[in-house]
Amino acid sequence: MASISENSVAIILVNWNGYAFSQACLNSLNRIDFPNYQVVLVDNASEENEGERLLTEFPEIHLIQSEKNRGFTGGNNLGIQWAVDQGFPHVLLLNNDTEVEPDFLSELMKPFRRNEKVGAVQPLITFLTEKEKIWSAGGKWNSILGRAITIGGNKSLKTSSLNDQKMDWATGCAFLVSAEIIRDVGMLDDRFFTYFEDVDWSLRIREKGHQIHFCPQSRVYHEAGASSKKKGKEGTLSPRVFHFHSRNQLFLIRKHLSGFSFLASMGYHGFRFLLWIIYFSLRGRIQKVKAVATGVRDGLTLPLEHAEKWQ
Repeated sequence: MASISENSVAIILVNWNGYAFSQACLNSLNRIDFPNYQVVLVDNASEENEGERLLTEFPEIHLIQSEKNRGFTGGNNLGIQWAVDQGFPHVLLLNNDTEVEPDFLSELMKPFRRNEKVGAVQPLITFLTEKEKIWSAGGKWNSILGRAITIGGNKSLKTSSLNDQKMDWATGCAFLVSAEIIRDVGMLDDRFFTYFEDVDWSLRIREKGHQIHFCPQSRVYHEAGASSKKKGKEGTLSPRVFHFHSRNQLFLIRKHLSGFSFLASMGYHGFRFLLWIIYFSLRGRIQKVKAVATGVRDGLTLPLEHAEKWQ
């Protein structure tokens, strides 16, 4: 394990049947110029013993084997718990379907040194197959309609003006946060499992008075949705994507909004989900119809447990 100093970073990758992506990501991490980091690979009960295979190929990583698929939230929380318990002052969540520039982490750490109010930082993320096309340049939160908006999504990097700036939320694809903030705010809310957990975490960080910054000098390339894409009669995206999307959108509204904003958001997203159901019905995608319907039901009725508190 890497020696731990005040600038050390634990980089957490969650692998679930994504050996080739994790392999490429680890190869790119081996080329970074940052002097002191530790990669923590959490294997979410992958098939074919992928965690052990990756450990054999990359013996420098720390492997955590989960006995079941805990999703994005549960897998990352295992890594977060280990990293903070070991004394790492910074933790970086990094999707396993990413590749990074050699200086990405050195640049990503700079906002922490410049501003003591910074609690989390996101790099510029472009598509892995179209590296001049933006996947995410940060996020805005519309509190009236309960909308998490990605800045710069699908826009050309050449025609976009990007600056260091505060933002409302950072994507969990590449999310650098201090251990001090994690102790203050808590870990990811495990109830979400996957999707919108990063928005929830960001809003909780900001509610505690900490800032989230965008760092365009740091560059990450993202495959985008590698674990969710599978062509079939229901389309490219799995019905589970729509279940978690609809359910977790309602979780966000229930957790963070009240009064007029709560009512406006419920109406806005309720209409969206109704349009989804109509569209999927017309296309004969019955499993997606059921997925949205159960997502809405669960999003409105399941209790919001506080599983995200620091243990």
